[in-house]
Amino acid sequence: MTISRRTFLAGSGAAVLVLGLSPSGAVASAKTDAALNPFVKITSEGKVIAVVKHFEMGQGPTTGLSTLIAEELGVGMDQIDYEFAPSNPEVYNNLLFGPFQGTGGSTAIANSFNQYRQAGAAAREMLIQAAADAWGVDAGGLKIVEGQVTGAGQTASIAEFVVAAAELEAPSEPRLTTPSEWRLIGNPDIRRLDSKTKTNGQAMFGMDLHLPEQMVTVIARSPQKGGKVASFDDSGSAQVKGFIRAATLPNLAGVAVYAEDTWAAFQAREALQVEWDMSDAETRSSDEIKAEIMAALDFAPTYNATGNEQSEVAAAIDGAQSVVEETFYFPLLAHAPMEPLNCTIEPDADGGVTLHDGAQMPTGPHMALAQILELPMDKVRVKTMLAGGSFGRRATPDADYQVEAALAFAITDRTRPVKLVWSREDDLRSGYYRPAFGHKVRVGVTDGKIVGWEHQVAGQSIMKGTPFEAFAVRDGIDHSSIEGTNDTPYQIPQLFVGLTDTKKATSTLWWRSVGHTHTAYVMEVMMDMAAKAAGADPVEFRLGYLTGSEDADRKAAVLQLAAEKANWGNAPAGRYHGVAVHKSFGSYVAEVAEISGNPEDGIVIENITCAVDCGIPINPDVIKAQMEGGIGYGIGHVMRDQITLAGGAVEQFNFPDYEPLRISDIRGIDVHIVMSEAAPTGVGEPSTPPSAPALANAIAAASGVMVASLPMSEEGVLFA
Repeated sequence: MTISRRTFLAGSGAAVLVLGLSPSGAVASAKTDAALNPFVKITSEGKVIAVVKHFEMGQGPTTGLSTLIAEELGVGMDQIDYEFAPSNPEVYNNLLFGPFQGTGGSTAIANSFNQYRQAGAAAREMLIQAAADAWGVDAGGLKIVEGQVTGAGQTASIAEFVVAAAELEAPSEPRLTTPSEWRLIGNPDIRRLDSKTKTNGQAMFGMDLHLPEQMVTVIARSPQKGGKVASFDDSGSAQVKGFIRAATLPNLAGVAVYAEDTWAAFQAREALQVEWDMSDAETRSSDEIKAEIMAALDFAPTYNATGNEQSEVAAAIDGAQSVVEETFYFPLLAHAPMEPLNCTIEPDADGGVTLHDGAQMPTGPHMALAQILELPMDKVRVKTMLAGGSFGRRATPDADYQVEAALAFAITDRTRPVKLVWSREDDLRSGYYRPAFGHKVRVGVTDGKIVGWEHQVAGQSIMKGTPFEAFAVRDGIDHSSIEGTNDTPYQIPQLFVGLTDTKKATSTLWWRSVGHTHTAYVMEVMMDMAAKAAGADPVEFRLGYLTGSEDADRKAAVLQLAAEKANWGNAPAGRYHGVAVHKSFGSYVAEVAEISGNPEDGIVIENITCAVDCGIPINPDVIKAQMEGGIGYGIGHVMRDQITLAGGAVEQFNFPDYEPLRISDIRGIDVHIVMSEAAPTGVGEPSTPPSAPALANAIAAASGVMVASLPMSEEGVLFA
């Protein structure tokens, strides 16, 4: 994106007029700080502030985007800080989402790489020009080093020139630094900007916010999706100290319980008696839902996602020397972030409101609050705070929890802030889930080569029935249901992929790596099974289908790197290797799982070797952490987690029966980053898809048992 002069100046007013009190007590004013463009501010002390348009849930954009500005501007990481951008999609939209401000799809760096570099470079050139004007010298002989403008025999802090620089016209095409000049981009010694405040307790998450006179609100929700409030009795709640009131939400989706503090709110809700109208509620069990999905796989799919005729592919497979086939099932999964959902709506003096929230998609709740509270958009402000995880949960198409907060605020007198708090139990039992899916695959192998691949998918669409359907669904196909299959870099002859949608049992939502969570598992397990039928080494077999394109070459390269670093084919005595490689969100990740033990007595995950090509590695330390986190997230869930329904109600309630990964579950993870000159791509999600199939393939190598239905613990696989 080329940042125009209009874009630079919009919303900044060039220099900021700061009002305050002088030491004598009189009102004083000065142009002390400057906003050089929508992404860069510099204080009178020379401190640079990166205005970050993506929210921080632990994945690192505050560090990554600040690094890009610091690199181009010529300052050190100790001279830059960050703040979150206000809600304004005209200025801070996600360039890959369209006119929408949001974080997701591992796009923070991918869509902002040139944008933030241009912002930093423009600020650099404006400061240098201001210094040149002040010194009466040619700007071409000046540069900025560690926050100092230097050249022509003079040196001064950039702080001396911020006010004058803010009055200049921004360059439309500033010179960007070249890789040979980079000090910070790709530097493995650069550490996260937010680590210190998060570890010393200074960092403010949404749950930490406590405003004067605020009320805490919790919602009593239907135990089954679709239930509505018929009536309630709060006489028991009235006995709880701190209880204020209870009221039915205008949409009848729940009863809001208001109290002076969180404990009182939860206790009052516990004492509340609610009668539910279940006439439109979900009543199916998990077994019924699974049966519907698996039955759909026995019929011709509704949609053809590849163009090849299923009958022709089936005929090619039927004529093969050997046929490998398997049916897979993937259950519902919860996101389970460490910080449960919360947000606060504060009334402002001008009649508007401020939403304090770990806002992953601020445009949605901004619009929702304006509509519900009948306010113009400029009277609704969104203050983005840190979030303790998300994995997709904070970005719903219907802004679910922010709408709850707005409705709860709307039915008060609107004089006191309202803080909505979900418990862990609320999120597991009343939240949004990775949809359940089934896959049925047949692969024909002749003379050691694949001659046909027939792949049917059935499950619950994420996008259909949401505001995203218009651009996310094409020819009836929700691509998030099949991504990673029909668009695989593998050059598979006679590939057929078909899709059938089944009825949603819950509110479905993207989950870390979305459809790749199940498609990668199936593709990589089937590649191992096909390699076995062909009598070939699993790595060499895969490489045979990774030719003819840059896409295939990059996928092959990470596969070879992971195999080399894991010493593939030479596992120590008593240990076994499994491999998987997958492309998602523009990045290529290969993983080799090394295990010991057996499914009956207990599997030990000794090590995961990971190789990643994510283009230019902006912050290697952050990339390494994201690879480790994604691997743990993917493996932890396939080991033992699922969401099950009984009569339409979720049975799991908290971590005792929806157990997160323990640090002892994986003994080691080694991450190897490909040094690339390609445009940077995502790192928040791409290590999750290959982690589970690498483990599954290692278990198969150790025992001959291929786990096709998840979680593994339900199929007799024990973990030590």
